[in-house]
Amino acid sequence: MKKARLIINPSSGQEQAKEYADLAEEKLRSMFERVDIQYTEKADDATRFADEAAQIGYDAVFAMGGDGTVNEVINGLANHATRPLFGFFPLGTVNDLGRALDLPLDPKEAIECISFDRIKPLDIGKINERYFMDVVAIGTIPESINDVDPEAKTKLGKFAYIFSGLKQLIKNESYDFLIKFDQTEIEVTSSLVLIGLTNSIGGFEQLVPKAQVDDGNFHLLYLKDQTMFDVLKSLPELYQGVETSSENVGYHTFKKGTIELTTATHLETNVDGDPGPALPVTLEIYAQHLQVFSGPNPKSVAN
Repeated sequence: MKKARLIINPSSGQEQAKEYADLAEEKLRSMFERVDIQYTEKADDATRFADEAAQIGYDAVFAMGGDGTVNEVINGLANHATRPLFGFFPLGTVNDLGRALDLPLDPKEAIECISFDRIKPLDIGKINERYFMDVVAIGTIPESINDVDPEAKTKLGKFAYIFSGLKQLIKNESYDFLIKFDQTEIEVTSSLVLIGLTNSIGGFEQLVPKAQVDDGNFHLLYLKDQTMFDVLKSLPELYQGVETSSENVGYHTFKKGTIELTTATHLETNVDGDPGPALPVTLEIYAQHLQVFSGPNPKSVAN
């Protein structure tokens, strides 16, 4: 193949991107005739760089950064009728998509494992007018995560999210949702609603073990909680992984739907770890929309 673009977020992974940029460039030059590098400086730079590469006709676009950088690059690629191959070197706090694709979380190993022999289809989702690759989270915990200080996120990793979420969970504030998907309509009272695309959510790799990166489905999970005691009852199931609805947890798969509030007036979502649109929202799956470089043993419907 001829042309590849590497998009680097220099602030990702405690600024590890600068350390691994040369190694990534060397690897890509062994695979492509031409490689150019673009460094992001502000929000949406990665989307713009990826969109430009797709318009010009690049064969592949790679991202080096965290989930936010990966999300931006996907948004730059997804609208095009002909889309470059997509690859990434995970450097961020959680790296859910990297986990789901069995990419090594060590940056050097992730760079070394990229190969044309390891390319597979990848589902992506759309929430309102924006694409995502991992999860939409709604409720008390996601609302608190939106307020996590970036410095704390860098120092504590996924535990920054856990600590912030636990503080909010103690308040036990639930919301009333109307969720419509495919031919189903349900009313839910819950402090936490998740719509996932992979088995790894928030760094917990078996929360929805049935979810696969190319199965063509959203995986909806929600707590059936109105008291703190209800939340505590659900924890063993969450730890073991949720595969079906129970007394404590709801679970469904779907391809297209909407979520709205029936009582509260305002609630924001969290999309791939960053603040997303407020309810109501529309969700739609784009099955196997991208071709992505994976690790040796990604979770797949082909397995």
